[in-house]
Amino acid sequence: MTEENSDVFSSMLILDRMNERTQQDALYPFALDELLCKETGRGGPPLCHIWRHPRSFIIGLRDSRLPGAEKARAWLESMGYRTAVRNSGGAAVPLDSGVVNLSLILPKQGVGDERFRSDFERMYDLIREALAHTGFAVDKGEISGAYCPGDFDLSIGGRKFCGIAQRRQAHAYVVQAFVIAEGSGQERAQLVREFYDRAGKGADTADYPLVESSSTASLKDLTGLGPNAAESFAAAVKNVIRSRQTPEGTAASAARLILPLTHEVTEMAEQLKLRYAPK
Repeated sequence: MTEENSDVFSSMLILDRMNERTQQDALYPFALDELLCKETGRGGPPLCHIWRHPRSFIIGLRDSRLPGAEKARAWLESMGYRTAVRNSGGAAVPLDSGVVNLSLILPKQGVGDERFRSDFERMYDLIREALAHTGFAVDKGEISGAYCPGDFDLSIGGRKFCGIAQRRQAHAYVVQAFVIAEGSGQERAQLVREFYDRAGKGADTADYPLVESSSTASLKDLTGLGPNAAESFAAAVKNVIRSRQTPEGTAASAARLILPLTHEVTEMAEQLKLRYAPK
C-alpha cells in the first residue's frame, strides 16, 4: 500500500454491517453511505462501511432508461429480488449474502475531481492487499463479457470478481466495490444477462453490456478461500485497515463520528427512490 493510502487509513474507522439483516430496503446501505459522506464532508472521519444485502438487484441509471427496464424489474421482483436504481456509477449488479460490499468514505483533499482515478486505485490497493495471503495476483482492467464493466474491473486469471464505482459530493466522496466472495459467479452473470435480454428489447446493443457467464467467478472458486469466503474476505479487509490505523488517528476520528439515525436513513432512501425513479 502506498504511503498516501497508508496515511488515509491511519484515522479510518470501520463500520461493519456484514450481518445486519433488519433493513430489507435495497437502497438502505446506499442511503447510509450518502448521509455518512455528507458528515465526512462536514469534518467527520474517513470510514470503511462493510455490508451485504440478502437478495437484491441494483440497477444503474442508464439501465433504468432501457425500453424494457420496468418489465425486467417486475420479472426480478417476481423471483423475490428487491430492485433499486443506485446513485453511484456503474451498471446492473446482483447482491446476496455471498457478495461483500465495501464503501470507502473519504473527504476531498482539494477543489475539483482531479483525483478521480487515484481514488479507484485506493480501493484496488486495499482489495489487493487483503488477498495477498492467497498468493494470487489481482489484476485491474475491463474484462470482456463481465457485468458492470469498467476500467477498474478486478480479476484473477482473467475472470472478474469485483467492480468499483464512485459517488462524489461537494466535499467528500464514496468509492464502492462489490466483491463476489462465494457462490457462483456464472449464475450471477447469467441472471444479469437475462435482465438485459428483457430490459434491452428494442434498444441498440451498444446501450447495455453484453454479458457472458464465463467472464465472472467468485473468490471461493478463484482462490480457494473456503466455505466462509465472504466472512474471510471481510476479515482480511479489516485486518489491512487495522494494520494501518494509529491509536491517535482512530481516537480523533471516534470523537468526530456521528452516525445517522435509522429514520434519517430511511428518509434518505425514499429521497433516492424519487430522485432516480424512471422519468
